[in-house]
Amino acid sequence: MSTAIAHAAILLIHCPDRKGLVAAVTRFLAEHNGNILEIDQHVDKAHNVFFMRAKWDLEGFELPENRIAEEFQQAIAEPLDLTWQLYFTKNIPRMAVFVSKYAHCLHDVLARYSSGEWTVEIPLIISNHEDLRPLAEKYDIDYHHIPVTRDTKPQAEQLQLELLREHDIDFIVLARYMQILTADFVAKYPARIINIHHSFLPAFPGAKPYHSAYNKGVKVIGATSHYVTEKLDEGPIIEQDVIHVNHRHAVEDLVRKGRDLEKIVLSRAIWNHLQRKTLVFENRTIVFR
Repeated sequence: MSTAIAHAAILLIHCPDRKGLVAAVTRFLAEHNGNILEIDQHVDKAHNVFFMRAKWDLEGFELPENRIAEEFQQAIAEPLDLTWQLYFTKNIPRMAVFVSKYAHCLHDVLARYSSGEWTVEIPLIISNHEDLRPLAEKYDIDYHHIPVTRDTKPQAEQLQLELLREHDIDFIVLARYMQILTADFVAKYPARIINIHHSFLPAFPGAKPYHSAYNKGVKVIGATSHYVTEKLDEGPIIEQDVIHVNHRHAVEDLVRKGRDLEKIVLSRAIWNHLQRKTLVFENRTIVFR
């Protein structure tokens, strides 16, 4: 579902830090009559790395879209040894959602999508169970049931990848998809698979972390959204949040509050990804303002 948006471009940049980087980028935009809409930068002093995000209006910009990348590479990126990515806001990302049986995150994602809160397309939902098909049908989204077992995982992932290619998917959201993706699958979508889970790991693993946390009398519960890597639940973190609990809260209260938090944290992570506000560097995520 798309909404009317301003025609703009976004640059994400990182490189060894040195003087004059901001000036060089902004001068390039100014010289071609670019009106900067947003700009943010950060220096990681421990590693001496500069990070930057710049968004500018393309109305009146003197370089045609198909020449911006070449001109920027020659004039700025190559001389300053920049690593960079260029995006255009008119290109609406295509998102696939993977789910199992838990419905709370999928409900939230589809509500934000259908209300026009996000500028994104959702061509398909993939699940290893049939349970949530009625929800997908309510929003008129294709639902693909692909069962997964230990023995059939390679074949299941091959079917999933074929669907993703067929629908030209840009990134994937695991909305409580209770399967571990293989390293081969993850490698095909680097920094383009977003996961959500509770923040009890590694202290309270297993199927009932809220019960374990309740038995230990925890005072804080939380949720974490991150990009998926081949190392389980160790990918670059995009968003986290916590909420305080106490002895008056039953296990059911912890589960309810935790799922609420999971929805919010996942939605923030998706928003930042859609806005091109995330930049992954050495298993850390820079999230620009």
